[in-house]
Amino acid sequence: MKIYTKTGDKGTTALFGGTRVKKYNLRINSYGTVDELNSYIGLLKDQNIRAVHKEALLKIQNELFTLGAMLATPPDKETLKSGKARLNIPKIDEDSILFLENEIDSMELTLPQMTHFILPGGHQAVSFCHVARCVCRRAERFAVELNDEEAINNDILKYLNRLSDYLFVLARKLSKDLEIAEFKWIPEKN
Repeated sequence: MKIYTKTGDKGTTALFGGTRVKKYNLRINSYGTVDELNSYIGLLKDQNIRAVHKEALLKIQNELFTLGAMLATPPDKETLKSGKARLNIPKIDEDSILFLENEIDSMELTLPQMTHFILPGGHQAVSFCHVARCVCRRAERFAVELNDEEAINNDILKYLNRLSDYLFVLARKLSKDLEIAEFKWIPEKN
C-alpha cells in the first residue's frame, strides 16, 4: 500500500464512513488539532522525565488517537448497516477522564499552593508541556464549535478540558522535579 493515494489532491479528504469533505472542514480541524497535540505530547514524552510521567503520556497518546477517530466519524456513520459500531475500539469515557483527574490530584499533593499565574518556561520539558496545553485548548475550542454544529460525544469535551489541566499541573510537577523555579506573572505597576 502506498502512502499517497492522490484522492486529496483537490482539497478534500474522507471521514470514517466515506463522506468526503473539504480539508478545512471543522471536523478535520478538530481531529487534526488532536493529532498535532498528540505529536507535541510525543515530544514531551521524549524528554528526560520520570518514567511514571512517560507512562501516563503514552496512555494519553493512545487515548488521543481514539478521540481523533471518534471525531473523524460523523454521527450518521457511527453504525454500519449491520447495526455494529463502525469504530470497534474502546471509546473515551468517564474512566479516561477519571485517569486524568487522579493523575492531577496525585501530582498536586506534592506541589506548593499556586499564588500567581505561571509563565511558561524554565526548562525545555516544561515549555513543551505548555505548548501541548495550548494546542489542547485549541483542540477543545474546535471540538466545542463542532459540537454546536452537530453533537459529539460529551466525554470528548470533558477529556480535552481535563487534559489541558493535566498538562498545566504536569508542567508545575516537572519544574519541581527538575528543581526549576517557576516564573510567576507579576504585573508591572504603571
